[in-house]
Amino acid sequence: MTDTTPIEWQRLNDSPVLTLLPGFLSPADATRIQHALDQEIVWSSPTIRLYGRLHTIPRAQCWMGDSDAGYRYSGQTFQPQPWHPLVRMLRDRVKDVLRSSDLPSADFNSVLLNRYASGEQRMGWHSDDEPELGDHPIVASLSLGSERPLRFREKTGSPRHAFNVWLPHGSLLLMGPGAQQRWQHALAPRAIQGCRLNLTFRRIV
Repeated sequence: MTDTTPIEWQRLNDSPVLTLLPGFLSPADATRIQHALDQEIVWSSPTIRLYGRLHTIPRAQCWMGDSDAGYRYSGQTFQPQPWHPLVRMLRDRVKDVLRSSDLPSADFNSVLLNRYASGEQRMGWHSDDEPELGDHPIVASLSLGSERPLRFREKTGSPRHAFNVWLPHGSLLLMGPGAQQRWQHALAPRAIQGCRLNLTFRRIV
């Protein structure tokens, strides 16, 4: 990988921590890795149960990680695919970057990869707060491909404050302890061209 000096973290919120590193990967590395993962990952679009009905998710995904990092979501248990060498390298680099900063870190043992073929594919409102992630999970989210905004909203309040975080190609978003308890987030459909890959590194406890 190209050895570049990352752009400074952009602090979006101090407590709980929400911060963005736009230059986590150089443009050349981000493009090369995106193309490799797009072709080499075994993508699928499983059917999940939401509000008592079965739906095929409007994107493709892959659950990956250590052999014991099973993940239960919407009534289904997903067993992890073995680490792809590029994804393992990215996981290690995420851990190194966080440990060299004053930001919270975790020993990530799993990752959810999502593939959005176009701006029409989406992710609904949710928090990454499943019991397997522990009481105060740390989630590090790497974006590759078309830049799209991740929408956040407060879980409580009237009205609930909402805001967008645009996620550039090669950027890393850190959602620290307490972020999943405070906010929900979603990727809404937009008239944006091009494919986007998203890797959210987590720790199953």
